[in-house]
Amino acid sequence: MQAPAMGGVSLPRGNGAVVRLPRGASLTDFAEKIGADPAALVAALFHLGEMVTTTASVNDETLALLGGEIGYEVQVVSPEDEDRELLDSFDLTFGDEEMAEEDLIARPPVVTVMGHVDHGKTKLLDAIRRADVVADEAGGITQHIGAYQIPAELEGAERLITFIDTPGHESFTAMRARGAKVTDIVVLVVAADDGVMPQTVEALNHAQAADVPIVVAVNKVDKEGANPGKIRQQLTEYGLVAEEYGGDTLFVDVSATKRLGLTELLEAILLTADASLDLQANREQDAQGVAIEAHLDRGRGPVATVLVQRGTLRIGDSIVAGDAYGRVRSMLDEHGEKLTEALPSRPVQVLGLTSVPRAGDTFLVVDEDRVARQIAERRQARIRNAQNAASRKRVSLEDLDSALRETSELNLIIKGDNSGTVEALEDALLKIPVGEDISLRVIHRGVGAITEGDINLAIADNVIVLGFNVRAEGKATELATREGIDIRYYSVIYAAIDEIEAALKGMLKPEYEEVQLGTAEVREVFRVPRVGNVAGSLVRSGTIVRNSKARLVRDGAVVADNLTVDSLRRFKDDATEVREGFECGIGLGSFNDIKPEDVIQTFELREKPRD
Repeated sequence: MQAPAMGGVSLPRGNGAVVRLPRGASLTDFAEKIGADPAALVAALFHLGEMVTTTASVNDETLALLGGEIGYEVQVVSPEDEDRELLDSFDLTFGDEEMAEEDLIARPPVVTVMGHVDHGKTKLLDAIRRADVVADEAGGITQHIGAYQIPAELEGAERLITFIDTPGHESFTAMRARGAKVTDIVVLVVAADDGVMPQTVEALNHAQAADVPIVVAVNKVDKEGANPGKIRQQLTEYGLVAEEYGGDTLFVDVSATKRLGLTELLEAILLTADASLDLQANREQDAQGVAIEAHLDRGRGPVATVLVQRGTLRIGDSIVAGDAYGRVRSMLDEHGEKLTEALPSRPVQVLGLTSVPRAGDTFLVVDEDRVARQIAERRQARIRNAQNAASRKRVSLEDLDSALRETSELNLIIKGDNSGTVEALEDALLKIPVGEDISLRVIHRGVGAITEGDINLAIADNVIVLGFNVRAEGKATELATREGIDIRYYSVIYAAIDEIEAALKGMLKPEYEEVQLGTAEVREVFRVPRVGNVAGSLVRSGTIVRNSKARLVRDGAVVADNLTVDSLRRFKDDATEVREGFECGIGLGSFNDIKPEDVIQTFELREKPRD
């Protein structure tokens, strides 16, 4: 049924019909769904005060606005549903296939270590696996996710536990949340001498949102001032009640530096897994899982650390991970030893991808390389459309004039040593609060060294290049120097955030506040040839300064504003300033409407410091 829309544009009426659209869909996509002319949708939006072309990515709010106007309920498909529909089109599913009981095997628990920064998460893992990770981290803060499999013993039987070490700094909230989604059990590390801190609560919220069991490791019990009982008491406020207090949460006192309580912690993890979880997986199906982190290695190309969640990953498998694809050329464990296959819950480094996936991307094995490439290309297009829609500002007819004026914008290119860090840094930078008159835009992000291509892009768009734990290649450095491109290098994420925040605030237009200097009461008005009226005045407060801004007040009302103290005299002499209690002659330039008992207020505009 056709019905006239606004402005005489004919559009089919939906009568409440549901239209499902992907993130960043265009008006052409919408028109195809409802059998309409895209130009008619453009015209309808124009009458609603929005200007959009037929092929531009449109944000969710605009799609909903247009749908409601023509009688459709627009449902923007979630990323998970988009991916499910994409895989369905290739007759693929992400999840356990229907399998007989005998095909299921017990798998090791996947444990994520969380907690407040500097409470000893990495040192605890370091003690468990007898390796030194902390020494390699800038500032002693974990900057990316690592995964390791560790043997443990329970009731005489050797078992395996997979650990994921998530970063503790607040900038990595998104990565921590992603860690909780792939985990079976969370080990919450709390320092016995410090107590429950903001990121402790944040980590706890992530774990509870993911609905996973929690084991609390009370670390640093050997330090002076340690009070493990206080930690137990504090955590009861957040719903974690220790077993000894009648609850069901295991608390273990440990010391990473003195290697105390480590065996008990591993036992507590296995006991919690056995009591709360049925950890089984099908090893016969094609492998599926999640990318924990990924980076670009100069000699080996893209290297992704993946966690196999179900199935068995083998050398030669065709895989797609997010918008990256390839064939498994080689697999390495956490010690750098080569593997031929990886069973469920096994973290491995995979070589052979064509590009670097993002941390948290799902991966799955497909039958052939062609299918992997097609899935990856469709995901790339989907991500690109969603980013375009998110970065596009809504321009209405009312604010078109201001939108056409020049606005301040800081453009960035971010390159880092692994995808998780790049993503976390971008997320943190885009959340910097700087107001509406300035914007920050990341025009490109990637993993690996800064290349000539990055510099050429920076030249075209007037961009600052950020390198996080990576450097510019030889020719790229020469090109950047020659073209005057600003490259900033960082190894600690909050240093990058602080500098960019300072740069953004430096680009803001200065804000001024008025500071009163003095007031003078007009006693008598003198007419001076070729000068005009001069106010014979008594300074009542402060100081009257020559060339300062002034306003004239009569009977409490402002008669004239934006005046200037053009001349200032004490008797026959010129003066630069006259203080309270002294008489003076004040000339206000060409302004002559001055009367006795008027008050002259002088002030100056001072730039306000920004928070």
